[in-house]
Amino acid sequence: MQLPRKLANHPFSTAVACAVILIGSAMPICSAQTLAPAAPPIQLVKVPMKGGGIFGSTIDLSTELFKPAGPGPFPVLVYAHGRSGTQQERSALAEVIPRQFLSFWLARGFAVVAPARPGYGKTGGNDREVPGHSWDGRGNCSGVPNAERVAATASAAIMAAVDWVREQPWAISSRILVAGNSVGGLTSAALASANPPGVVAYINFAGGIAGNPDQSPGKSCAPEKVREAFVLYGKTARVPSLWLYAQNDKYWGPDTPGQWHAAYVASAGIAEFVAMPPVPNSDGHNLIFVGRDLWAPVVESFLKRVGFE
Repeated sequence: MQLPRKLANHPFSTAVACAVILIGSAMPICSAQTLAPAAPPIQLVKVPMKGGGIFGSTIDLSTELFKPAGPGPFPVLVYAHGRSGTQQERSALAEVIPRQFLSFWLARGFAVVAPARPGYGKTGGNDREVPGHSWDGRGNCSGVPNAERVAATASAAIMAAVDWVREQPWAISSRILVAGNSVGGLTSAALASANPPGVVAYINFAGGIAGNPDQSPGKSCAPEKVREAFVLYGKTARVPSLWLYAQNDKYWGPDTPGQWHAAYVASAGIAEFVAMPPVPNSDGHNLIFVGRDLWAPVVESFLKRVGFE
């Protein structure tokens, strides 16, 4: 599972080796009083994805579109969602992007594009992101998750959204940023490895695959396969990135994400890794949903460094 079951439909991811940063645990946590105001009305648009349907046909991705006030054109955030554990949960996905996360970008003048990939929500169709492993009732994993295949499949949908954005008159086609959560974080790295025109950076929130927080907390299935995927992406990606993982992430544990980052940077990837403090009263994998006061200052700083003032 990549979207927590309780949050699957909550109103909601030249080589440079960057230093690992540890944020102090005394930072404030988001509360009901600090939540951002409601987002502007949602627009649902259809983004064509060639090859995403049956027998290689084109499928329309049901895509959430939000634009800030003003005439534009705007820089654009393209969001890659995570993965729920069952087909029922994937089909029931009602809101693609976490609304706390959305409000952060709208307040900074970004338009936001969030496609539901094939097999999810209003897009429907077949789930093409099956990892290939399974868990028994005792927390033992059988089979080997194919991280590269899943990320390639998912990134094809995000690439379709990026291509669509570049054609829109309200978008600054050279100022696109991609962000993803969980499987979406891994997907963001996969997309960046192709260096699509207009994408200037990406943000990876808790990226990975094959975690099981209930039966195998902190110990995912074959984490070396995710490391191998990140190594592959780091060899060709030329855009800077920010990686955010909470220390109490029950999908990956506190240490494995840092090892993934080290492998990515060693293969020539450009990434800053931030070990976020534990998310209070929650699995740290939910950072993007409930930890805005933790990640917002870090993301703000990153945006300035990559030229978004």
